[in-house]
Amino acid sequence: MSWTQIFVLSSLTTLLILTFSSVDSAAVRDDSKAGDTKGAAPQVFMPESDASNFFKRRSRRSPRYYAELQAEQRVRLAVNERRREYNEEQRDEYENYVEEERDEQNSRMRSREKNEQLREFHYDGLYPRYHWFH
Repeated sequence: MSWTQIFVLSSLTTLLILTFSSVDSAAVRDDSKAGDTKGAAPQVFMPESDASNFFKRRSRRSPRYYAELQAEQRVRLAVNERRREYNEEQRDEYENYVEEERDEQNSRMRSREKNEQLREFHYDGLYPRYHWFH
């Protein structure tokens, strides 16, 4: 059997199956009544003139309404304020960390200096100096 015969045979069987099947042509079965669909249509669709006016009113080049501009500006200001507060908080945390680190280093240096001073004060000349701490 050649490939053309196979193709013709398969397309004929597909055509027969489609013509004799009793399945509705819609992909999703709708159980609602016909009267319900007429009531739903005005909710979903609008007249063509209204749609045209909407798109004319809100085209890309149309000016924005003052209330829209104000709302966008309020959102932008709120975002900027949150960013500023976050950056300020981060800076404060970093400054606190640096200050604590500096205090800790200074206390270590003070204690080391104090130890050196005590060593020098109590040095009696009998033992060699501790040069490896300098």
